[in-house]
Amino acid sequence: MFQLLKGDKVLWGILALLAIFSFLPVFSASSNLVYVVGKGTPWGYLIKHFVILVIGFVLMYSVHKIPFHYFKGISLLMLPVVIILLIYTASQGTVIDGANASRWVKIPFIGLSFQTSTLAAVVLMVFTANHLSKPNLREIKFSRSLLQLWLPVLTVVLLIFPSNLSTAALLFSMVLILAFVAHYPLKYLLTICGMGVAFVLLFFLLVKAFPSQFPNRIDTWMSRIENFSSGQSDDENYQVARAKTAIVSGKIFGLGAGKSRMKNFLPQSSSDFIYAIIVEEFGLLGGIGLILLYLLLLFRIVVIAHNTLNLFGKLTVVGLGIPIIFQAFINIGVALQVLPVTGQNLPMISSGGTSAWMTCIAMGIILSVSAKRAEAQEVEQEIETNTNPISILSETHY
Repeated sequence: MFQLLKGDKVLWGILALLAIFSFLPVFSASSNLVYVVGKGTPWGYLIKHFVILVIGFVLMYSVHKIPFHYFKGISLLMLPVVIILLIYTASQGTVIDGANASRWVKIPFIGLSFQTSTLAAVVLMVFTANHLSKPNLREIKFSRSLLQLWLPVLTVVLLIFPSNLSTAALLFSMVLILAFVAHYPLKYLLTICGMGVAFVLLFFLLVKAFPSQFPNRIDTWMSRIENFSSGQSDDENYQVARAKTAIVSGKIFGLGAGKSRMKNFLPQSSSDFIYAIIVEEFGLLGGIGLILLYLLLLFRIVVIAHNTLNLFGKLTVVGLGIPIIFQAFINIGVALQVLPVTGQNLPMISSGGTSAWMTCIAMGIILSVSAKRAEAQEVEQEIETNTNPISILSETHY
């Protein structure tokens, strides 16, 4: 079995541990949907989570078998498809309590919803890495780069922005980080940052001037930031208050697997606030252990990026791996009230379909990069063995 798994074996092990551990909190927290909301059964949600992870690992395995340089062409072909999907998603006009909630597209005949921004994130990171890995990047003209790189990037980010601020901000930040790592001219980066700030200010001004013209989430964003910065009472911040209660209840060793009490009162306990349930059931030790596991995942991503000699592979690993770590710590920070509520899932742990699948695809690409490096090392070792004077004498003797 290990011979079939190419790439970084430690990374495979970390992802397997995260997936196996996720069954306990998902099974426990799903009782909130069963007994409070009145949907399905706990075993039904557990089987659904199992199927999602199995499909995810099949996708990861399939993707990691593809030579990573093929993803250059795949990203170029997929980017127009992603833009069309984002336009279609935004045009649905889904509104919840007056706020823009156009994030998902329903898949016919299956009954699942597909969050297009997750696919857009993977494609955009590979597309950006491909462009930034081209030679003579520092000599490129800004007008040419504006059309080839920044126009597609800003198009994707702006299509996601009205309905999902945190994802759009994370994507834009990662593109800037990749450009900085690739030694993109700093004066051009500052220009792009200025353009982004100007658009956000213009968007806020238009929404405030014409609030009824189109749905938006500005009021939601502002209320979350105000609640976080002002430290309002627990009654005015129901989700965070219940998450804090769950974390305090866990103490050092936790209440035990499946024995969470706050899962029946905490909305999104199996997705956005699953870390609070994990700490309640497994205590401070369980919460710190999960953080250490994500830090180990970060370490392996950095090691793979450092050992990759190809610039496209290096940028791809950074662009796909770092956002997953950011997303994990944003989710944990929200549960600990270190950050405002954002709605980011806990990668490989939270229940959900498309987010887990896109995480697996991203990890599959990273494993493909590490597999190529491992093959190169094997070839180098074979060459060194064949050129070893002792081995040559041995071969001559026989």
